[in-house]
Amino acid sequence: MTEKLIVEKRGNIALLTMNNPPANTWTEESLKALKALVEELNADRNIYSLVITGQGEKFFSAGADLNLFADGDRSVARDMARYFGEAFETLSQFRGVSIAAINGFAMGGGLEVALACDIRIAEEQSQMALPEAKVGLLPCAGGTQNLTMLVGEGWTKRMILCGERIKAVKAQEIGLVEEVVPQGRALEKALELAANVAQQSPTAVASCKQLIQNNRTHHWDAGYILERELFVDLFFTEDQKEGVNAFLGKRAPEWKNR
Repeated sequence: MTEKLIVEKRGNIALLTMNNPPANTWTEESLKALKALVEELNADRNIYSLVITGQGEKFFSAGADLNLFADGDRSVARDMARYFGEAFETLSQFRGVSIAAINGFAMGGGLEVALACDIRIAEEQSQMALPEAKVGLLPCAGGTQNLTMLVGEGWTKRMILCGERIKAVKAQEIGLVEEVVPQGRALEKALELAANVAQQSPTAVASCKQLIQNNRTHHWDAGYILERELFVDLFFTEDQKEGVNAFLGKRAPEWKNR
């Protein structure tokens, strides 16, 4: 769909590489492509997980190109905010498991795309920030909300209100990333985790993800009820029967994702 977003399917894994050198910035074209691509992957029953990384060794992504906002055009700002929001919210609602392999600087919208993923693996040299307020802007692609859900108000305010840039080790310490790996190893680790996803029932994983994210908009009590309902719903799937009988038969399951 665009050369700025390279897609490769490896079995049940879709690998997305942001490819807009030198800093892998997002554009209208690549944001629209990301939204369309995730929707396409949702419809592909052979895809269970998605890994996103940046081309090159220095940048995961530096976010938006500030040249877009230099003349203060409000219509451009409104459109770009919508494109960012729609793309990253679609990514957040991806049916399977999404993993960000952070291989360098993740700034602004570059960090926000990682925040929209389920899991974040960062290389030890990586640095992360939401520095929009330093240029008179604010994170508009989920940053204020997703970062708060991950690390709490204190560190969110340090990073956004104080403009604090953090390194990978600190990011793991505060819960922003799940694991730190040596330089050059983030993609390998992300693909390893994605391969583990394929050992699980993709229909069960999709329901589990829905439940985990349910408390973003609903009370815990509603989650308990939905949990029981989705458990029973799995008994309408082929994967439920396959999983239980494969275990009882001491063999590896063959998932159909239906």
